[in-house]
Amino acid sequence: MTGFLRRRLLLAVPTLLGVTAVVYATVALVPGDPVSAFLGPGAPPEARRELTERLGLDRALPVRYAEWLGHALTGDLGTSVSNQRPVSALLLPALGQTLTLTAAAFLLVLLGGTALGALGALRPHGPGGRLSGALSTLAVSAPQYSVALLLIAVFSVQLRWLPAGGTHDVFGSGGPADLVRHLVLPALAAALVPLGLTARVFRAALGSVLAGDLADGLRARGLGRAAVLRHCVHNASPALLTIGGLQLAYLLEGVVFVETLFAWPGIGRLLYDGLTARDLPLVQGGVLVVAVAFVGVNILVDAAHAAIDPRVRS
Repeated sequence: MTGFLRRRLLLAVPTLLGVTAVVYATVALVPGDPVSAFLGPGAPPEARRELTERLGLDRALPVRYAEWLGHALTGDLGTSVSNQRPVSALLLPALGQTLTLTAAAFLLVLLGGTALGALGALRPHGPGGRLSGALSTLAVSAPQYSVALLLIAVFSVQLRWLPAGGTHDVFGSGGPADLVRHLVLPALAAALVPLGLTARVFRAALGSVLAGDLADGLRARGLGRAAVLRHCVHNASPALLTIGGLQLAYLLEGVVFVETLFAWPGIGRLLYDGLTARDLPLVQGGVLVVAVAFVGVNILVDAAHAAIDPRVRS
């Protein structure tokens, strides 16, 4: 197991280097002048020249990337141009908010996807199977942006049951209950597509095990329905673990629209603001944090998969 983890960690290094290089070059080459975005188009040439030199924009792109990478390895992600604060000081609180939203959405994905997939696998040709297939297809096909707007229109504007944005009410108590109320709508919007995918994959995996030799052998030994189902779920769990890990990684990097629509102060919202302001250090640091989290989640999923199935370690 130690050797397996060592190999996965070594493979993660070139992946992260490749991601940072591509993102750094892409952000740097995006049309638009960060100096004009910060100072305005009518700024004096002296001020423009000074800011250009301070940001390092007068040097070649490979040189700037090498310097940025060297500082990033020490934990220094630079200073935000628009906020004039260290990028790491902006990213850490935002990362906590993103992880909170991701955890709530992932819980909905696991519970809803497992239940919906099991319903379809146990009654594949009955009403439950048809309902499972219809709901999972609808979840996968529904545009996340439109669903988020629909949730706000129905539950916040019309019914006024839940808040439309933020993390706490301005004049509220600010406790856990208030946070949960603000979490419901963005978590639902973020979880919809991953929930549908998880349900479809788990339905196929569990249905295959239930129709296979293992289930027949367990029934022949006289085991009850609950015991057979428990053993079959255990054998289908690697597929659930794999798709669950992929969806967790998707949630970490795919909540930009959700955080922006619901005014959730996470990394997605921060990246959106940074792109709008052409704040290159903030965008590059945010993408690096997301990439590290994405690779870390995949390593944890692979480790859990290897722990369940020793054949993966070879």
